[in-house]
Amino acid sequence: MDKQTIEEGKATAITSYILIIGVLIALSMNSEKKNQFASFHIRQGLGLTLTFITLGVSISYFESIMVAAPMWIFISVLTIYGIFTAAKGELTPLPLLGKLFQKWFDNI
Repeated sequence: MDKQTIEEGKATAITSYILIIGVLIALSMNSEKKNQFASFHIRQGLGLTLTFITLGVSISYFESIMVAAPMWIFISVLTIYGIFTAAKGELTPLPLLGKLFQKWFDNI
């Protein structure tokens, strides 16, 4: 991927890691002119958002900080990792789930 494509998609890619609303904004930013770099990170951000929602709903039944804290740490670390890789212009999938997100959301 060339540097111009990466530079054009960098803002959209970083936006996609803002949970829930950021994915929607990034999708609309990338809807007219598809950018491969931005699309990669949108798939990662969408997967991270869905993971956040799924874990949040599952863990909310426990009502314990001992259960909720690891989930928040896990999501926070992955979000920060994603933002830094997007800002550096890299196409590195998120640890553990990133390759699955690329496969599942291939049509984005």
